[in-house]
Amino acid sequence: MREKVNYFIEKLKLKGMELRLDETLAQAEREGLSIDEVLYRLLHAEYEMRVNKQLESRITQAKLPWSWTLDTFPFEKQPSINKTQIMGMANLGFIKRYENIIFIGKPGAGKTGLALGLLRLALMNGYRGKFYNAQDLLNELYSSLADRTTSRLLKKLYHYDVLVIDELGYLTLNNEQINIFFKLIDMRYQKKPTIITTNLDYPEWYGVFKQKELVDAMLDRFKHFCTTIRIEGDSLRQAQEDNEKPKDKKR
Repeated sequence: MREKVNYFIEKLKLKGMELRLDETLAQAEREGLSIDEVLYRLLHAEYEMRVNKQLESRITQAKLPWSWTLDTFPFEKQPSINKTQIMGMANLGFIKRYENIIFIGKPGAGKTGLALGLLRLALMNGYRGKFYNAQDLLNELYSSLADRTTSRLLKKLYHYDVLVIDELGYLTLNNEQINIFFKLIDMRYQKKPTIITTNLDYPEWYGVFKQKELVDAMLDRFKHFCTTIRIEGDSLRQAQEDNEKPKDKKR
């Protein structure tokens, strides 16, 4: 009978059950577990395996560049950030409200770390998301015009539960990139949240996207359902480098 059970577990690709079968049956013999308990433990093992695989798949597809989390973010080194506000976002209510989040601050101030922390939490809670460097995203959108895959790409980007666009700054853009980026933002408006990190405050966006009416419309959509977090502190990377420099010894 054990061989028959193993046969169907293998054919049905029940990897979680396969890993726990011998251990669970041996425990059942020792402790006199009921059939219900044995089935529960095997099904639970299979469920955990599948949940973990799905999480791994979401994290892989999201292309997270670093393994930062909100738990490891050095809030004490960046006092201008309201930790209570950020941790309040950790309940992911902004996703259900379709609320954008925009982090504004100097390079290295921690914007990307906070955005990644929120994205990772979303992935761990079953949401799908993607991390993009802003220039890479705009280049990908522009390339899609050449092979006529723009509609497919926009549809894919629209369906992410959380989209992070990192380092929206002084980019090299042409009119086609600007127009298609606006279309993406318009598609997600009030339907899916977007997290943006930038070193430019809102008035400076006009210098990047050039078209005043388009920027007006874009900012209107962003700021309508949006939390703006301005980080006033200096670079965390610079502070770390300064701390790691050897101190001059007094003679």
